[in-house]
Order: sequence, then structure tokens, then C-alpha cells
Amino acid sequence: MKELKDGITIAVRSWKRSKTAFTHKYLKDTKYVVCESQSQDYIDKGLPVWICPDSAQGNLCRVTNWIIENCPTKWLIITDDDMSWMGRWNGNKHKKLSNEEAIEEFENCFLLAEELGVPFWGVQCLPDKGAYREYSPFSLNNYIGGAFQGFILPEYNLRYDENLPLKEDYDMTLQVANKYRKILRVNYLHYNVKQQEGVGGCSDVRTLTKENEQFNLLQKKWGSNIVKRDTGNKKDSKEKLYDINPIIKVPIKGV
Repeated sequence: MKELKDGITIAVRSWKRSKTAFTHKYLKDTKYVVCESQSQDYIDKGLPVWICPDSAQGNLCRVTNWIIENCPTKWLIITDDDMSWMGRWNGNKHKKLSNEEAIEEFENCFLLAEELGVPFWGVQCLPDKGAYREYSPFSLNNYIGGAFQGFILPEYNLRYDENLPLKEDYDMTLQVANKYRKILRVNYLHYNVKQQEGVGGCSDVRTLTKENEQFNLLQKKWGSNIVKRDTGNKKDSKEKLYDINPIIKVPIKGV
């Protein structure tokens, strides 16, 4: 096993999005993980790259596993290529964090995760005040979205299921809960990314048919008591609405 350096690696998965990637403008130490055949396009546009073999790309889970297995530092953050800011609430006041403030918060989150004995953490994905949980700044049994995740290496030894590239974050949430009996989500922090917009990345393969196939695979893997379809009722109508994202019920008590 190779010796890992202290510090944080910020790895950003990117696929055919050299013209629209801008996370590096916010998080200064960002490295775009791009396959060799696309790397020159990113380099020509002045983007900082971490080149992976072509064989590691083409599947979100496969490239994420490659990053985990090749990360040079003990702390790893994987995020999207269109993050514009991170923020936090303090009572009724909202603050967008600077690059330096964000890095300091990341370090605090890694230390908290180490104290709790869980080598995987994430943050709240909704920036609106209604989603802010003032009396539980962190929780231990909530879903963590794939647009921002933190890993402590080499303690984290799980791998993403390549059969679930569109539901990989739901699956990993359940994998972590199953192994470590808790999942650290920091609720006072949140991020802003443009999920499901534009071209490239998962947008190239995300269709309703594919989403339904992925939901069925996820439910088959974990069972219908844990993975449920997100349904709702239209006002004044019996017609059901179906969300492409599932609801997962982690069967572990926690904060």
C-alpha cells in the first residue's frame, strides 16, 4: 500500500465539458479528472487537469473508483465541474464562503468524520433556508448527494457499483450505512451546482427510461423497504407524479 501525503485533493470529474467547467474559479486547488483523449482540449483552455486513462472513463462510477485508488493524499473531495459557491446559514443570515473559508470548513469536516469513525461525508444539497436544520448541524443517517463527497483514505475501502452510474450516490449512502452504521452529512453547509443542465457528463445518458432501469436495479439490490419510488399527488387530482430520484429509508437510528 502506498503512503499517502497529508492534505486535501479536490478532484472534479469532467467529460466533454471543457467549455463549461468552472469549479477551479472557486476552489483554487481543483484538478479536473479527464481521460487522455480529451485532456488536450482542457489544457488548451488553461484548465488544471489530472489525466486518467481512457479505460477509466465512460462510466461515472468507474472514474470515481479510479480517483479513490490513485489519490495521493489522505483526504479527498470529489465534486462536479460546475460548482460556483458553497454557503452556510447562521440564523437568518446567509453567507457564501470564500475559497479559503471553504477549505477551512472542509478540514473541520474531515476532523469531525475522523472523530466519528466514518471515512465518508457530505453536505446539504439544498441552499434554501427551508432546508436548513438549525438544531442538527450534522446528521448520521441521511442521503449524501454525489455532487459533493469527502473521503478519508485509506480507511475508506468501498467502491462504487459500476452497474448504477445514475444512482451511485444513493447506493454509496447505503453501502456506507451498512458497513459503518452511520453516514456523516454536514447540514449547515451547502453547495451550488448545475445538476442535469447542459451537455456532457451524465446528461449524455440520462433519460427517463434509463432512470427507471437504474431505479429498479437499486431497489433490487437493497429491497423495497429501503428504496422506494418518490411519488406525490397533484393538487385536486388523483394523478400521481413520479420523481426520477428514489427515496431511501436507512434502517439505522441516528441523529
